[in-house]
Amino acid sequence: MEAADVGVVSASPKLLICEDLMVVSGGTKFFAANYKEANEDGKPLDKTNNILACAFSSSGKYFVLTDDNKQLILFCSKPSWKCLSIRPVMRRCTSLIITSAEDKILVADKSGDVYSYSIIEPKNAGTIELGHLSLLLNLTLSPDDQYIVTADRDEKIRVSLTKAPHVIVSFCLGHREFVSTILVLPNLPDLLLSASGDDTLRLWKYKSGKELHCFQLNNLNINEAGKNKKKYAVSRIVYCCEGNYIAILYDCIPAVSIFQLDADTQSLISKQHITLSHKGWDIAFEETGGLWVLQENQQIPLLFYQHKDGQWQPVIDKKELVKMSKYICNYWRIFEGAMDKESCFQNLYKASFDNMSIYLKKKEERLQQQKNKRKDPQYESSEQTKKVKSEELS
Repeated sequence: MEAADVGVVSASPKLLICEDLMVVSGGTKFFAANYKEANEDGKPLDKTNNILACAFSSSGKYFVLTDDNKQLILFCSKPSWKCLSIRPVMRRCTSLIITSAEDKILVADKSGDVYSYSIIEPKNAGTIELGHLSLLLNLTLSPDDQYIVTADRDEKIRVSLTKAPHVIVSFCLGHREFVSTILVLPNLPDLLLSASGDDTLRLWKYKSGKELHCFQLNNLNINEAGKNKKKYAVSRIVYCCEGNYIAILYDCIPAVSIFQLDADTQSLISKQHITLSHKGWDIAFEETGGLWVLQENQQIPLLFYQHKDGQWQPVIDKKELVKMSKYICNYWRIFEGAMDKESCFQNLYKASFDNMSIYLKKKEERLQQQKNKRKDPQYESSEQTKKVKSEELS
């Protein structure tokens, strides 16, 4: 097992699973392993910065990341890890994804643009595909690569044609705060999940922009949230095709909520709430349906939950869990910059202004000042003098 130096800004540590591969990233480094087997794997990479975003291709053959030094770094992960290219990007990136065809990388940046980069020709520069007038926070693709779905700070979810990104198919409108994360369901490709700073989880028929269900997360009455008045903003949505289970990780609340999608009624059903003893950094489903949680605790960095008897139950003796927890403990230094950080989204919430209350307050202050002046003897004497002068002039 080797750690790899790579880069980006205030992104949280990431946990990614694709087939037998697991990648954990934090700060300027990441490491990868075949977590189901005894062998280890990894590739060192020097002279890079903080990792902002990373992703596997659907087969796990490619792994890509961006850093805050405006680099796009592409790896081939099979049969062994190899860096294929390091290319400059125009601006710091917020999200990226590899097409299902594994021929392109789509990268969203903080200026609102989406660029595409070739995998087949890994040295080629990027091509701009589309742009928003706002900071892009997430992007995803339909499983057939026909639609690009982008989410921004200004509450919008935009659906565009991949082959002609200037063609807007629809907007999914309804969120009242920034849209933090979106996901097209792989086994139900007409449906999209979204989460926002407005404390909601929503289900869409995205090609028409129709909202199917809106779940108010604050109705879950999580004690930690009520006590500390935390918002229910979601930092991560993951999905398990087996059982149509959805897991969400909160930005400021140490908790994971499990939902199940009822495909017949097209609604979201709350199934279980898992309280964490430490801040959750990321979550991921494995192919067999187990749920992994990466948390801010050096002694117990990983948790694993298996669905059994109608509940998601913790498993502590899973050999893969023991193995990967040991690796993470050995490389704990990669998380130093991420420790004790507050909200990732704290600067994205809309600022509210109550101009009327400010006006009424100032008006009351002026009236009170005038009232106080009238009670002042000097004010009365001055007013009498003015009255006498006025009579003399008349």
